[in-house]
Amino acid sequence: MSAATSLQKRVELYLVERRRLGFLDHSQTYALRSFARHVQSCAHRGPLTVELMANWARCDSHGSTDPLTWARRLKLLRSFLRWLQQFEPRTEVPDDAIFGRLPERQAPHIYSEQEIVDLLAAARRLGPARGLRGVVFETLFGLIGSCGLRLSEAVGLRNMDVDLEHGMLTIHRTKFGKSRQVPMHQSCIEALRRYRSMRDLSGESAQDEAAFFVGTRGQRRGMPLSTHGVERVFAGLREQLGWRNRGAHHAPRIHDLRHTMVVRRVMLWHSQGVDIDQAMLALSTYVGHVNVTNTYWYLSAVPELIALAAQRFESSMHPSEVSHA
Repeated sequence: MSAATSLQKRVELYLVERRRLGFLDHSQTYALRSFARHVQSCAHRGPLTVELMANWARCDSHGSTDPLTWARRLKLLRSFLRWLQQFEPRTEVPDDAIFGRLPERQAPHIYSEQEIVDLLAAARRLGPARGLRGVVFETLFGLIGSCGLRLSEAVGLRNMDVDLEHGMLTIHRTKFGKSRQVPMHQSCIEALRRYRSMRDLSGESAQDEAAFFVGTRGQRRGMPLSTHGVERVFAGLREQLGWRNRGAHHAPRIHDLRHTMVVRRVMLWHSQGVDIDQAMLALSTYVGHVNVTNTYWYLSAVPELIALAAQRFESSMHPSEVSHA
């Protein structure tokens, strides 16, 4: 490549094309711009090499010494580098041999009904007394758990996206840049209606473009909730409740409420004798998975569903095959 500035231009052109196709990935955007700055700071000229990329990956802003962290950073570059090869054929593309293969998705913490009840009760008690803050977080966590939303989708809701008359949420610009509609159960509609009434009585904006879930303190009052702020509140509630972690992550997460919804739905279908394969596509669409294979992942990764998958396999086999297995 003739100059680092041309790399910066290529990055921005690539990002524009991705947005036109409906993709919006903030992590990749940040990584590519960071990589372009790194190349500029090194005064690098010529083809982009794996060595250059590996050096950038090791220099993350948190000073990580974990090769898996470096591998995740390299992964964010790959699709861009393959795209870049049409203009710069000598561009190298890193593979898993650099820092090792990334592990498969980790099993989530599947919440029990009691844990969810305790979480919502603890959120409701958030101060100040008689303030709106408790009901904001109680309703937010309840919505995520009942509809399987991503946290970013829930805090991104505007008043116009929440149709309580027809019981429908409209999710715009999701993780993969798509939009979808999410029907709600009547109990969820009633909970959102109670929250909206309390929020409106407190004087927060009911205009269509205003945030549905709002901050209640300081400069964030009336503003959309931030994912970072919600994560911080959740971490405090998690410590207070003292859950025993049953997942492979460092601790139970907000995102595990989404996983729990999927798992409980599949288990309910199984108990009702529903054809799981027929239902999986609908569930995949409902939660906004880009591929139905992402939904089937639960059958092989979540302990609660592995037994069901084994039963489905055995029932599909001829009796003589089972007896000789």
